[in-house]
Amino acid sequence: MVTDIEHTPETDPRSVGLVEKQSVTLFHPPHELTLEGDKSLGPITIAYETYGQLNDAKDNAIFICHALTGDAHVAGRRRPEDRKPGWWDAFVGPGKGIDTSKYFVVCANVLGGCQGTTGPTSINPATGKPYGINFPFLTIADIVRVHKALVDYLGIERLLGVVGGSLGGMQVLEWAARYPDSIRSAVILASGPRLSPQGIAFNAVGRRAIFTDPRFRDGDYYGQEDKPQFGLALARMIAHITYLSEKSIEMKFGRRLQHSDELTYDLQRETEFQIESYLHYQGKRFVERFDANSYLLLTRAMDYFDLEEAHGPMRESLARTDARFLVVSYTTDWLFPTSQSREIVSALLDARRDVTFLELDSPHGHDAFLIESELPMLHDVVSPFFDVTYASHARH
Repeated sequence: MVTDIEHTPETDPRSVGLVEKQSVTLFHPPHELTLEGDKSLGPITIAYETYGQLNDAKDNAIFICHALTGDAHVAGRRRPEDRKPGWWDAFVGPGKGIDTSKYFVVCANVLGGCQGTTGPTSINPATGKPYGINFPFLTIADIVRVHKALVDYLGIERLLGVVGGSLGGMQVLEWAARYPDSIRSAVILASGPRLSPQGIAFNAVGRRAIFTDPRFRDGDYYGQEDKPQFGLALARMIAHITYLSEKSIEMKFGRRLQHSDELTYDLQRETEFQIESYLHYQGKRFVERFDANSYLLLTRAMDYFDLEEAHGPMRESLARTDARFLVVSYTTDWLFPTSQSREIVSALLDARRDVTFLELDSPHGHDAFLIESELPMLHDVVSPFFDVTYASHARH
């Protein structure tokens, strides 16, 4: 839900304005969600935001799947005094890449998250305490099934499109394979049908940092004054390296020192180089908004995802939908290299699906789809893609 606000010189005139976080609780007993790991979960609260207006035909809805540490707050501000807008504010709004003057946009926090949707920080009705480490194991399929239930709740039979990058792109692939008749188009950004062994390795080291933090307390740290912020910050620092590229690090930091013009020859100086200071900053900011148990859950869900293992060869599973596809990769992304995008595209071509593929040239690595200076390139691809999809639907 969006409320218009009076624009100031500091406000983007194409902003969606002030946004209200909404929530709905589904999967009430005895109709709990049976998870992929065979455990049941319910009730489940889903936190979400919407932008634009759903038309009378309910055929102009686009669902955005956020990445690993994102949330439902994709655009606008929740309060006028908020320091920053939503994480994709430069891309979602009137006249932007996903145009809210034309389309009704929905974004929801993932199951297992920590920004309003049921997750480890939520109260377990069986114990009256937070789930913590005892939150059931979940998969990308579980996340998508919850979001499909939200879309059904909103009265939308078929989405105009579903779009996401990284972990969000995995969700898009799961949507296409699991609910082939529920989408008219799919936009997959900087993602792939599975995480590489190298990506799994980085996730494993990040989780190890959390597990070995003495303040983790076997996942039962809620209500404690000290939480496992050091382990979580270290996990974020490790992961953030994979979101960058060698070129972007060289351009932004090089080997420049942070506090002086000369080396100190002091082992206890943790932030001697600018890149070190940047990573420490990223870790510090991250622990202010994220939960360690959620991080453990969602990185494992990412590790487990394998589209072909779950649904069979892509040329068969993706052939079951008549959705149009847009697949985008970035030249310097080594977490999800272009080869993974080409694998998806080849399968779609074999399946005789409508697919557009672009490899965008960017120095910014995996995070390029989130960086404002790179969004004009994405706008020039995504905006006409949705316009053509909608026009094609209208003709039929």
